[in-house]
Amino acid sequence: MRQVSDLNIVSNIPLPAPALMLYEIPRSEAEAEFVADAREQIQEIIDRRDGRFLVVVGPCSIHDVEAGRRYAERLRELIDRVSQRIFIVMRCYFEKPRTSVGWKGLIMDPLLDGSNDIPQGLRMARRFLQEVIDLGVPTATELLDPITPQYIADLICWSAIGARTTESQTHRQMASGLSMPLGFKNPTHGTVAPAVHAIRAARQPQTFLGISGDGVASAVSTSGNPHCHIVLRGGHSGPNYSAPHVAETERMLAEAGLQPAIMIDCSHGNSGKDPARQPEVFRNAIGQRVSGTRSIIGAMLESNLVAGSQPFPAPAAKLTYGQSITDPCIDWQTTEQIILEAYQQL
Repeated sequence: MRQVSDLNIVSNIPLPAPALMLYEIPRSEAEAEFVADAREQIQEIIDRRDGRFLVVVGPCSIHDVEAGRRYAERLRELIDRVSQRIFIVMRCYFEKPRTSVGWKGLIMDPLLDGSNDIPQGLRMARRFLQEVIDLGVPTATELLDPITPQYIADLICWSAIGARTTESQTHRQMASGLSMPLGFKNPTHGTVAPAVHAIRAARQPQTFLGISGDGVASAVSTSGNPHCHIVLRGGHSGPNYSAPHVAETERMLAEAGLQPAIMIDCSHGNSGKDPARQPEVFRNAIGQRVSGTRSIIGAMLESNLVAGSQPFPAPAAKLTYGQSITDPCIDWQTTEQIILEAYQQL
């Protein structure tokens, strides 16, 4: 009999069940309380019951957990200085979507060598999230693979559905069952309507294929996630953070019966992928908010200890400490400066 299955499969290695990994790396009662409290505060900001400005800031991706920990320590000090007006959440991004090829993130390739030790990546991601939370810093990530949340979602305070997956039915269904508030980015081509449709879908009950805590394929039914908002990130058509773009997005959300909650991504299409332009976009968003545009509930910054990015693949020992191996970032000094400026303006 001719083979008709697995013609292109090289290996198929079972993962540990999510429940087993959560037992191996359990969250503490204090960590659970911190995550629940941070989610509630973010929800209140989205619903405009809390007037603080939400800033999701941090490395484009985590590839060196020690450098990531150092960044979190600095962020903790900054949080103490601005918490009355700004609610800061750290980007802890472990999965990277790829248009063609490239490093797919810490969960997929934690050793940076193409060995793709996913169980080790999941363990590293989970432990890193705990370290950040234990410092008193809320966590954020982009959830890319629909299986990943079973392993780390209990340690996430805010999440994003990215530009390449906002139009995906799978991700809209997944979002409907997530326990944290989240933002849908507009797609890479720049149109906003798909993100509006995504929010509407995620707010509804959904049933889809997933896995249980025991790692068994299952039919997952949800009640819908009411705490979703839109993230304007620009696109191939150019930036979309200006006041006219924000006003048009407000109109589209209102027509769809959705609350006008908008986050401005200061990177990607809005900065033309030039990190030096991120502060300009951030200041514009703050200026609109100060001028009375209450629909702008926050902004996102790609920031690291060291500015820019470095070529990868490369030997891990030769990588510059604290510098991105994915999208270029602004440095810590610039990050601190513009957030403190925003604190004074708000």
